[in-house]
Amino acid sequence: MVDTKNNGEERKKLIYAGQMHLVHWLIVLLSVVLTFGAWYYSKSQFNQKLEDKFQRNAEQVVSLVKERMQLYENALWSSVAYIDADETDITHTKWLAYSKSLKIDLTYPGINGIGIIYNIQADQLDDYIEKQRVLRPNYAIHPSHNESEYWPITYVEPAAPNKKAIGLDMAFETNRYSSIKKARDTGVAQLTGPITLVQDAKKTPGFLFYTPFYKNGTKPESTEARRDAIDGVTYAPFIMKNLMQGTLAEKNRHVSIQIRDAGDLLFDDHDDESVLDADANPLFTKEQDISLYGRTWSFTIQSNLDFRDESAANQSSFILMGGLVIDALLLGLFLFLSRANRQALAYADHMTHALEEKTIHLEKSNSDLEQFSYVASHDLKSPLNAIKQLVGWIAEDCQDIIPDESKKHLALLAQRSDRMMKLLNDLLDYSRINRSEFKSELVNLNEMSIDILHLIDKPPGFNISAPDIEIMIPRAPFEIVLRNLISNSIKHHDEKSGYVRISCKSSSDYHVITVEDDGPGIPEKFHDKAMEMFQTLKSRDKVEGSGMGLAMIKRVTEHYQGSISIVSDGQRGTKVIIHWPTS
Repeated sequence: MVDTKNNGEERKKLIYAGQMHLVHWLIVLLSVVLTFGAWYYSKSQFNQKLEDKFQRNAEQVVSLVKERMQLYENALWSSVAYIDADETDITHTKWLAYSKSLKIDLTYPGINGIGIIYNIQADQLDDYIEKQRVLRPNYAIHPSHNESEYWPITYVEPAAPNKKAIGLDMAFETNRYSSIKKARDTGVAQLTGPITLVQDAKKTPGFLFYTPFYKNGTKPESTEARRDAIDGVTYAPFIMKNLMQGTLAEKNRHVSIQIRDAGDLLFDDHDDESVLDADANPLFTKEQDISLYGRTWSFTIQSNLDFRDESAANQSSFILMGGLVIDALLLGLFLFLSRANRQALAYADHMTHALEEKTIHLEKSNSDLEQFSYVASHDLKSPLNAIKQLVGWIAEDCQDIIPDESKKHLALLAQRSDRMMKLLNDLLDYSRINRSEFKSELVNLNEMSIDILHLIDKPPGFNISAPDIEIMIPRAPFEIVLRNLISNSIKHHDEKSGYVRISCKSSSDYHVITVEDDGPGIPEKFHDKAMEMFQTLKSRDKVEGSGMGLAMIKRVTEHYQGSISIVSDGQRGTKVIIHWPTS
């Protein structure tokens, strides 16, 4: 006898199972919300990183300009020292020889020349001109003016491109005259306001740079004493466009620059018709005022098209597209299962014959349904596995260029794929993506030191020794540390020959690696500064380097729970001691 009551209950369950319910829509909606949330967060993080990158570029531009101006100041003060040290009068021949020794074109890119301007009182003018015409018969002061004193350009080298400037009197024009008097009265270097150099045929903005020197090499303390003792100034003329070309190569930066002095335009990248990367609608703009030798330069820095192009690859778009694909698959799964249940109910409706026949047909229907679900599950696994594989490829290909937050977002895609697999067969494992760590392995100190020497340019006079021992340590990060230490010891050495000695003592807790050299040493007060980012104890014009060597060593060592210390008396020799945990 057929149990119609039970059959009715079963039928209701099948009808209920064949419908989309609120819980299904809530799951899909939550998945969509999480997808857009992850996309929005990733996009916000990406935009923040873009802004940070722009700020670094802008700060670098300003820093390079300041460093370049300090280099020129040093050159002018060196000229003052030369004049003070020479007890006789500086002649044209002497100044020519001195300027040639500076190798201006190579050492000071962007400078138009370097010269001397003497302060001549009215009663000294005839003697001054007579003296200058001994070697230069055509020497003359120009133009005429109404001031009571004269500040003529006496010497400037190279002379050929600066021919029109020789004899030019700084007292004839306000910007030139006021700045030279300010240099005289303060005893410090001064810039003029924007001017047009007489030697600039294109009449573009420029300026002059003055450093004062006083009679008999004195350094007067008061303004009145300086005015009484002034002898003249060393000076350098600059065409602003040439200065910036010598300071900042357009191809090496991703920002455009505009510089003004008291509202007057000094420099604008976009005035050059050859510059094609100006962004009409820049992503970022920064304005900054800096004080330079009595003047205030206003910088307007904007991101250019190169910056926009480098920033175009936004991984948040991949997260959004991948998440929406998974959301669509999830919805498709629910709809597919509902449809499968409805098909099962329709199939059961045909079994209205005898109970035995109905039971046989019902068993067959269940068998078919199980097989159908298996096939459906298998068919859905294939595209889902392809999506998981695509996520893995993205993570693998972009491992070194995407930030940690983006790696977490890719991990989120993988986790969502795993959840889809759970809904299909309820037998899939939960997976997580963890960042790989370097494993400790046996490293031979002597062999690693030899390998490092093959990668750096070791001068022939240097000897390097390391013990022939093996230690358990992560190879890649330790090689970075050892390579930077060896390179620093050689690069900062003040002799053509020397040694670098590597030693190692191991305990149950630490490997203690010491790298010792016989270089100039590091004064104790600079030990902490030497390990900061972008810090060098010598001018970058003397030692090529970014100032990141010891900072990189410190960061790698501390990442592995180790420590670094410097031992040096600042006179001779330096020891850098690394404590690296054994486990």
